[in-house]
Amino acid sequence: MYLRTRAATVRSTVKKQLPVGQALIQIVCVSFVSFTFLSFGLSAAEATSSAHWWKGNLHTHSLWSDGDDYPEMVVDWYKQHGWHFLAMSEHNVFQVGERWSGVTTNRGGTNALNKYIGRFGTNWVEQRMIDGELQVRLQPLEKYRKLFEEAGRFLMIPSEEITDRGWVGGGVLPVNINVTNPRELIVPPPVMMSSRGGTNVLEVMQRNVNAVIEQRQRTGQPMFSHVNHPNFVWGITAEELVQVRGAKFFEVYNGHPRVNNEGDATHAGTDRVWDIVLTWRLAVLGLEPIMGIGVDDAHHYHRLSPTNQNVSRGWVMVRAPSLSAEEIIKAMESGDFYASSGVTLRDVQRGKDRLSVQIEAEPGVTYTTQFLGTRKGFDQTHEPLRNTSGQALHVTHRYSKDVGALLAQEQGSSVSYALRGDEIYVRAKIISSKLKANGVAKNEVECAWSQPLVTGVK
Repeated sequence: MYLRTRAATVRSTVKKQLPVGQALIQIVCVSFVSFTFLSFGLSAAEATSSAHWWKGNLHTHSLWSDGDDYPEMVVDWYKQHGWHFLAMSEHNVFQVGERWSGVTTNRGGTNALNKYIGRFGTNWVEQRMIDGELQVRLQPLEKYRKLFEEAGRFLMIPSEEITDRGWVGGGVLPVNINVTNPRELIVPPPVMMSSRGGTNVLEVMQRNVNAVIEQRQRTGQPMFSHVNHPNFVWGITAEELVQVRGAKFFEVYNGHPRVNNEGDATHAGTDRVWDIVLTWRLAVLGLEPIMGIGVDDAHHYHRLSPTNQNVSRGWVMVRAPSLSAEEIIKAMESGDFYASSGVTLRDVQRGKDRLSVQIEAEPGVTYTTQFLGTRKGFDQTHEPLRNTSGQALHVTHRYSKDVGALLAQEQGSSVSYALRGDEIYVRAKIISSKLKANGVAKNEVECAWSQPLVTGVK
């Protein structure tokens, strides 16, 4: 039997790059650029008119890459537990064509096969023996999606995790970019060596984001990329992420136990990275903001454990008029969504002069909302961390407390922040008192993250 967890309540209601490590040092004296937009996205009336909240996960794995279960079993779990859309984002592969998996060598083994047969039957599960090895066919998305998709209830969105590497100081670091709703597979080239020591992390990110943009422009199909788990193996710093042009999303929360959402004494957590990136992109570089998403990054489906990559850890709630890939993408690109690791919001409004949040409160649970942002005239001082030899480490710099400051903090289920007039942006992080079931961090509690309310920067 599949593992069961509580389903959350859902209500219907390019320029030249600066060298890595030098970019922010060279631009700290640049004056603020002017933005003509205010609160990017839909107005309050437009956002709520005939729109619904749709729950989805954009980062999921199966036996098609490094998961431990068959894709139909994975999709079945999400649909049965209240998700409305799901993207199967396998590493550098689409779920197309003929692919067989050895039962004794794959990550699911006979346990996964027995569950698979029990749920879908021998007429659906294709098996064969090759040189004494039992193999099972991995069904392609276009075949099995017909078992699950229902108009207005459940949607499958094609996806890929572009899995790449960048070179830093002679070492290799992971650089992963998800693409949601692609038409064609994007295969990263082999890691390129050069006299500089290789293709660096920033260049790899930019190359893959550019590939998604190029495919979208050429095919006309709505799609977007998002930067995965920047703190996985401490692969991506704020100074690198801030410079990626055309990047609109990154994972502020990922349910993988080794992605280090909280950071540590040396490394900034993803919330801190987000504030640094927002501040410099908006106030210094003149780039569009990056929005934060939540994902499971699920790989393990047979045993719940804080050390496993399990389901029901992170997701997005998207407000859109209908459940289609086009509408989900349109709403997310306008910022009409929030990320969650457990907290459900009844409403989020980013108005001309106010950010408001209404929480779907649970009995006995308290909620603290932090309104975080940076004000104009902030202290731009920042310094790299160095080793005992004085060499700068590949970690996010240390910044002043002005960056991503706590502008206000409110208790309760209905809260808001009124702009004072000098904010560059403000975003809300909602922190509950409820411990997260099967969390990956010690004493982890359920949270939600709004998208930033961006003001005119002058």
